[in-house]
Amino acid sequence: MTTPAKATREITLRFLAEPGDVNFGGKVHGGAVMRWIDQAGYACAVSWSGHYCVTVYVGGIRFLHPILIGYLVEVNARLIHTGRTSMHIAITVRAGDPREGGLTETTRCTMVFVAVSSTGAPALVHKWVPATAEDVALENYALKQMELRQAMEAALVPPAG
Repeated sequence: MTTPAKATREITLRFLAEPGDVNFGGKVHGGAVMRWIDQAGYACAVSWSGHYCVTVYVGGIRFLHPILIGYLVEVNARLIHTGRTSMHIAITVRAGDPREGGLTETTRCTMVFVAVSSTGAPALVHKWVPATAEDVALENYALKQMELRQAMEAALVPPAG
């Protein structure tokens, strides 16, 4: 399968954290951060595949630092592995006070999306090939996560009967 002319491997969303995103503790609600992560991951997956995509997995989400209202937020989504119909996307959220400059990593995770055809069936995606040592390391990370996820799922299957 050939790569579409407009395929994009990486996307970054930037915006300000708004008062509607606040939790009871006065910080941005984790659910708002997860919504932003899903939006950036979706945009990246669609840009790469050229198809509507669905989220099939979000894993390893790690909240490192709080985000305050008024902070500039940057959500980066980068393709790190492709399967036949799936795409593994690494998401990094960074935020900081725009008056002070500089952003701090606040959240990170990995997502898996599946491309879907107009009939609702999984759609083939073009293969991504790592080009740098960093790309190879990221793909190896995605593959290791996939192995761990499969082992956990197998271990948690209830006994038949």
